[in-house]
Amino acid sequence: MKTQVYGNKEDMAKDAAALASRTINEALEKKDETSIVLATGMSQIEILEHLVLEELEWSRVTVFHLDEYIGLPISHPASFRKYLKERFEDRVGELRIFHYINGENPDPLEECRRLSRLISAHQIDLACVGIGENGHLAFNDPPADFETETPYLVVKLDKACRRQQLGEGWFPTLEAVPQRAISMSIQQILKSKNIICSVPDRRKAEAVRNVMEGEICPEVPASILRNHGNCHFLMDEPAATLLNIR
Repeated sequence: MKTQVYGNKEDMAKDAAALASRTINEALEKKDETSIVLATGMSQIEILEHLVLEELEWSRVTVFHLDEYIGLPISHPASFRKYLKERFEDRVGELRIFHYINGENPDPLEECRRLSRLISAHQIDLACVGIGENGHLAFNDPPADFETETPYLVVKLDKACRRQQLGEGWFPTLEAVPQRAISMSIQQILKSKNIICSVPDRRKAEAVRNVMEGEICPEVPASILRNHGNCHFLMDEPAATLLNIR
């Protein structure tokens, strides 16, 4: 894992977007099209703001969606489909295709099977991700399943994850935060040729320490990124506060 600490999250976001752009362009120099994965959440907002300004042939890019709540309508402010459509797809123009997770599918397991079939036909050249305050990767809360090869899973959100969503202002009450979601699996994320993990803010400092300096284990899901051969872990100074080695 390659790590970098930035003085502020704006510089981190600019660098993450530039790195993503270079990675996509390098893939497109070698083949006709590329496939990437995009995440959502507060950690990704500034990154997407910069990424949409990059000069890229988006019409040659297929995008897969990392995770989505089950049962939440796309009109809801917390909908990840709404987030990505407004902050990314509507701003970059024509994509080759964007494979959204339909959290409103009345059969979430069938939705997982549909997405799994789609992504299994693609080599993912880049995944842009973050980590949760509980160390989760996508919506794989601890203890995460490190073994399954199934690309998309129905998962239960733990209370720490749901409190984070409440604390970030996406929901009015804890009870309003959905208890289940569809998430890309750990093994599917690790199949990405390149991973950019961006983590701003002091509230993520304990998770960053556990991910970077603790045991690689399901109780700290994002710790498994240390096993990936080409993962860039970017953080700002507040997020790196508790690290012993910088």
